[in-house]
Amino acid sequence: MTASAEARETALLAAQAAADKLATDVSIVDVSDRLAITDAFVLASAPNERQVQAIVDAVEERLREHGTKPVRREGVAESRWVLLDFVDVVVHVQHAEERAYYALERLWKDCPIIPFADRAGAPAAGPVPTAEPQAAADDVPASGPRETTGQ
Repeated sequence: MTASAEARETALLAAQAAADKLATDVSIVDVSDRLAITDAFVLASAPNERQVQAIVDAVEERLREHGTKPVRREGVAESRWVLLDFVDVVVHVQHAEERAYYALERLWKDCPIIPFADRAGAPAAGPVPTAEPQAAADDVPASGPRETTGQ
């Protein structure tokens, strides 16, 4: 048995909301064959507690817009590992240190992954763009770049 279509849709909405708030390592695990209480886990990480809370707020808001409210919230006070239980989908937003330590992907490695691609196209993790402006081709004088002599 695989996750229901409704659970897959909810999981994808939650994953996209997390990605929109710059969550890292966003993935969806189909646990429907192993657990009777839920169909999917959405896993997301953040580098600090403030970012964890921002991701949690964004996921809740996005799913409320689609008529889904969590039946349980755990870990919100500490914001190191927050669990949002939407019945068919459980969202885990973890501080990067907790994500590495508990390694939920390893615990559920026998379960299939539900494909998720950030529709914004932003990389899940990578270099942060710098604020320094780059010179455009139009900024070069018509005569071309100036050469300097060693005099």
